[in-house]
Amino acid sequence: MTRNILITGASSGLGAGMAREFAARGNNLALCARRLEQLEALRAELLQAHPGLTICVRALDVDDHDQVFEVFHALHKELGSLDRIIVNAGVGKGQPLGTGRFHANRQTAETNFVSALAQMEAAMEIFRAQNHGHLVTVSSVTAVRGMPQNVTTYAATKAGLAALSEGLRVELAKKKSPIRVTTLYPGYIRTAINEKVKNTPFIVDTQTGCAAMVKAIESEKPELFVPGWPWTPLGFVLKRLPVSVLARLF
Repeated sequence: MTRNILITGASSGLGAGMAREFAARGNNLALCARRLEQLEALRAELLQAHPGLTICVRALDVDDHDQVFEVFHALHKELGSLDRIIVNAGVGKGQPLGTGRFHANRQTAETNFVSALAQMEAAMEIFRAQNHGHLVTVSSVTAVRGMPQNVTTYAATKAGLAALSEGLRVELAKKKSPIRVTTLYPGYIRTAINEKVKNTPFIVDTQTGCAAMVKAIESEKPELFVPGWPWTPLGFVLKRLPVSVLARLF
């Protein structure tokens, strides 16, 4: 079944990797990111490999919230419908609290939570009008607990994103809506966002990680850790460890 799929943060990393996986499965794509040149290069690559697809690209800075709504609705109009929207754009610039790096923490909080909220709002406007759609939010395995040092703010934003997604699932279930919401909790997948992070256990390469993410998304289950092994059991354990143990691990 061919779907029209919108992905934010699609110029590199997980977004570009998912675009390649979805294109290989025969889906039309709407790709958004700040770096239009990289999006156009990705579009050319995908059309060369899959010439029958429709692939639209738009420059989008998700921190420009008005632009989020404009671009989402323009892509919806261009493709005629949007079956799936993946809220993927994010940053990881957090620093330990109280070390004079508030600007980095504020930017992380604004992009990963407020701008994600804007994307979810725009997506749900489209899905409510269509009365169908699949919203996917990319959280993180770090969202399951409060994390120390550079990850504190990042983990908090990803936990907030997961809570937004769950609240929306509850609402849609109450209304028996056909709209679906999936939250992904990726473990460590090698991308530019974590290339300088030292403690990255069980890390996988981008292609392996993105293939796992797309497989999880296609299941349309409410919440999934990716890759499933070892992050599903590890996520279960992390939620229950005492703070004293977390302090020794991280």
